[in-house]
Amino acid sequence: MDVRTLLAEYAEQPISTQILLTILKDYNRPYDKIMELMSQGDLIQLRKGLYMTSTLINSNRPEPFLVANHLYGPSYVSLDSALFYWGFIPERVFEITSVTSKLSKRSTVENTVFSFTHLPLAYYPVGIRSVRLTDKQTVLIASPEKCICDKVITTAGVNLRSKKQAMTFLVQDLRMDKDRLRELNLREMAKWLPVCPKRTSIKNLIEAIAEL
Repeated sequence: MDVRTLLAEYAEQPISTQILLTILKDYNRPYDKIMELMSQGDLIQLRKGLYMTSTLINSNRPEPFLVANHLYGPSYVSLDSALFYWGFIPERVFEITSVTSKLSKRSTVENTVFSFTHLPLAYYPVGIRSVRLTDKQTVLIASPEKCICDKVITTAGVNLRSKKQAMTFLVQDLRMDKDRLRELNLREMAKWLPVCPKRTSIKNLIEAIAEL
């Protein structure tokens, strides 16, 4: 089985250097072969030690959300990307937005911008879901409740001092539909308050939605 056929089996996954070395185990100079595959356009480097195949190998590709999970971690997709995915904001988002417990960072891969926004470690792990996008691709993404909280917490200058301010932010600024907001699990959101940054804002947010 030739190299391109072997690579095609990983078309829907980011590929680590370790996997590439296994695929190229019969080559005396596997790192030179990796460079050759990149120069030929068969492999695309996402970051040091991480690659994906190009459409020259297979038309299937890793979903951008999966690339984001692997590009910088620990991280999960959140903020505008997750809000659009769950149907809470109307505009499609072209930057892939994630949250991380590490330092904030931005990367560009094939003209797609991936941004990672820092949140405190104590709050970071709550409300993360594992979502299956395809048979071979499962991603970490904020629940609808978590990505709304993340949006409030990470938006500079947003301090929701009242229920009225909270509703204005959701419905007018973010253009969220009230019917969708009524679907949120407010009890789950309330459990996060002890570890939430901007705790007063999130509390007012929960109370405003509860009155819809």
